[in-house]
Amino acid sequence: MRWVVVDVPLDSSGAGRGEERAPAALRGAGLVDALGADDGGRVDEALLRDPARDPASGLIGAAGLRRAGEAVTARIAALMAEGRRPLVLGGDCAILPGICRALPRTTELWFVDGHPDFFDGATSLTGEAADMDLSVVTGHGPAAAIGQDGPLLDPGSVHLLGHRPPTDDSSRAETARIDPAIHQVPAPELLAMGAGTVGAGLAAGGDGPAWLHLDLDAVDPRDLPAVTYPEPDGLRWPDLVALVTPLARADRLLGISVTDLNVDEDPDGRHTRRVVEVLAEVLGTAGG
Repeated sequence: MRWVVVDVPLDSSGAGRGEERAPAALRGAGLVDALGADDGGRVDEALLRDPARDPASGLIGAAGLRRAGEAVTARIAALMAEGRRPLVLGGDCAILPGICRALPRTTELWFVDGHPDFFDGATSLTGEAADMDLSVVTGHGPAAAIGQDGPLLDPGSVHLLGHRPPTDDSSRAETARIDPAIHQVPAPELLAMGAGTVGAGLAAGGDGPAWLHLDLDAVDPRDLPAVTYPEPDGLRWPDLVALVTPLARADRLLGISVTDLNVDEDPDGRHTRRVVEVLAEVLGTAGG
């Protein structure tokens, strides 16, 4: 099954940061051709231009965020109804709730991220929905983000992979909120177990549908500094390739989302080109 590349240039700060331009930059660096992928176009409704924080939900651009999510849901649902496999290029992690609303509730989520993304509207210091996406899809974030209450996915089917241990009061508060049903493999544990071993075990660990969400700040900033919120002691590129390759090539995979490349931090484009190289290595023969 060929990949179909869909751009969702959502930057949940509402300020038009470099994440918004990442899908176009990845295309410009040759990603679609490198994968031999089909072109699924851009979700134009995902552009957010409201930096105001909603006092009720704590979200920046709450109304625009819901509109963006609805448009993402419609696009992903339509592609999957045609039997196609989406590769969704963000933007930031705020694209995830719209994607998950298009998935069967039984979907297993492989969530690779440098952060747990488990704040809510009251605890997030920024108000960016990218702080809260995993809490939203598991029913612990502001309902205003998706316009409905309750989880989109079963927390027991979520695997949180590659996040860093908390280092301050804010991150400790975030970690304390994580639903205990979520399976966690923080970066130090993942590296000790072997990234390839973890990835292969997950890929072979079930027979239901799965989705892979890859936030590029899971990569150590020594290898990829071009993200908005870098965290030290993450996965090096070989670790990420070892982890993601078996997941991306699992027959039960419905699709992949890739987020948080900040091209403002990549003026010469070398990190963007490296992301394309890695994605081509990992996904090039996935699904045929």
